[in-house]
Amino acid sequence: MLTSPRQSEPIPAVAHDRVYRRLRARIMAGEISPGEALTLRGIGREFSVSMTPAREAVRRLVAEGALSLSSSGRVSTPELSNERIEELAALRALIEVELASRALPRAHMALIERLQAINSNVGEMVEARNAVGYIRTNLEFHRTLYLRAQAPAMLAMAETVWLQLGPTMRALYGRLNRTEPPHYHRLIIAALKAGDEPGLRLAVRSDVTQGLKLLAG
Repeated sequence: MLTSPRQSEPIPAVAHDRVYRRLRARIMAGEISPGEALTLRGIGREFSVSMTPAREAVRRLVAEGALSLSSSGRVSTPELSNERIEELAALRALIEVELASRALPRAHMALIERLQAINSNVGEMVEARNAVGYIRTNLEFHRTLYLRAQAPAMLAMAETVWLQLGPTMRALYGRLNRTEPPHYHRLIIAALKAGDEPGLRLAVRSDVTQGLKLLAG
């Protein structure tokens, strides 16, 4: 009779992936402030898992630059220097402008209407002064456009940059004191409608760099 003593082994891996994805989404949306400390025990309590899945999730997020691990073992969200913010803003400009350009030939009306609907949601988050909701819907706007580029490796790179900037974007939101959706979103939509590639590239570059300049200034 065959036995399967290893049958339960995939369960921790499933738990680790769930913790990783949920914690990653929280960091990317700015739910965790820059420099905020995290503990394996606290992560385990929050997601109802043991220390092992919590440790594995943290290990992956440290590798992605979403969390920092000090020599003493302290885990926290990074506090970015001005130089690091400028570097990540430059990366956003390079990668996202290229993604938008590649998406343009596939920008059918259904996509444009979807972007308009998402931008309305962005406006609602601004009116409600919901910082996390604003960051989440703003990233949804960009991701929805970039998916049309059909360049998954490039989009994965963009998401890694968003992840590293998540806590900092929360700080930026407070400084901007927005009262309406980003102006450049309307320019992006207008350029897509017109098939205007130079206008689209300029609008995306401006949208992803203008706010970050305030933090690095």
